[in-house]
Amino acid sequence: MKQENLSVLAYANGFTLWHYKDTDTLLNVTASTFFVPVYNILNVGDMIMINAGAGASETAVAFVSALSNSSVTLSTMTQ
Repeated sequence: MKQENLSVLAYANGFTLWHYKDTDTLLNVTASTFFVPVYNILNVGDMIMINAGAGASETAVAFVSALSNSSVTLSTMTQ
């Protein structure tokens, strides 16, 4: 996970809309351990717009559904 690839698009009332772009595959980016390094800045209900894979060809909208210092569970809607 490259923290510099995670950016805030909008924030209001405790909700954050994030964007994450990486050349890693979407399968890896949505794994439960991928966002653990930044679990402390995420909240349940936050949304992450993901561009992953070579050329950012894999996309998803993910919602943080559970988190702890060992796991960040995402529910995704993929294209």
